[in-house]
Amino acid sequence: MSEKDLLENIKKLREITGVGFKDCKVALDETKGDIEKSVEFLRKKGIAKASKKMSRTASEGLVLVRESEGKVSIIEINSETDFVAKNKDFIDFCKELSELNFNNNGNLEKLNDAKMANGSLVKDNLVNLISKIGEKITIRRANFFDNSNGSNFFYVHSAIEKNIGKIISIVKLEGIIDGKNENIGAKLAMHIAASNPLAINRDGIDKKIVDKELEIIKAEITNSGKPADIAEKISKGKISKFLDENSLLNQIWIMDPKKKVSEILKENSIEKEINVIDFVKYKVGEGV
Repeated sequence: MSEKDLLENIKKLREITGVGFKDCKVALDETKGDIEKSVEFLRKKGIAKASKKMSRTASEGLVLVRESEGKVSIIEINSETDFVAKNKDFIDFCKELSELNFNNNGNLEKLNDAKMANGSLVKDNLVNLISKIGEKITIRRANFFDNSNGSNFFYVHSAIEKNIGKIISIVKLEGIIDGKNENIGAKLAMHIAASNPLAINRDGIDKKIVDKELEIIKAEITNSGKPADIAEKISKGKISKFLDENSLLNQIWIMDPKKKVSEILKENSIEKEINVIDFVKYKVGEGV
């Protein structure tokens, strides 16, 4: 590595970690100039524990979707502020990442090691962008829906550009007949974006989530002074309502509050029954 490249890498590493010149040089020497490994090296040494950018929360950013030949990919890239999420360099980076994410079937490990248009790897371009913009930026999560065993539909809420927004949902349906009932796919994707289901049906909701909700319900009822037998009956009713409200098929259809999603799917079934195979919803910063 030339002296110029070394100095440039030290500058980048200092920007990311907040660590001094000497320690950054040692880290780069140890890792043969690999910035990502240098960050890891400094963290293991305890030097970068309270670093500037690494300790910040990146809860803003963008979600992007890419569709081709019935296949659909989705990716979330986070920044610290909404101001950066509107930055042209950040948006251009996200757009290219969305293409690469589609090509790598939503595999983040492969994505990080993929080459971008400038010939550098994604992970190296990420470091350069962090250094240039001065904020923590993370490639948070990704997913991919192939075109087998069903038809994919997606919805972008409040798109800032085509296929880019803050909330995007994808749903895969079985039983869609082209030209006859595919409209239900886009509507269901919109419903998912608005209603935030946790699973397709009641049985699919994570047991830990259900147990925690039941614990809260029981504590609330007990604290209200209800007798134990009454409290047990009330808690059963409340947890049943919770399961319905958070399972897609049992949710109230956003476009007709008199019907459930399962009923709407039945009404739109033609030659065969429409079944939900899978779905996902990404909301920028959710759970960060």
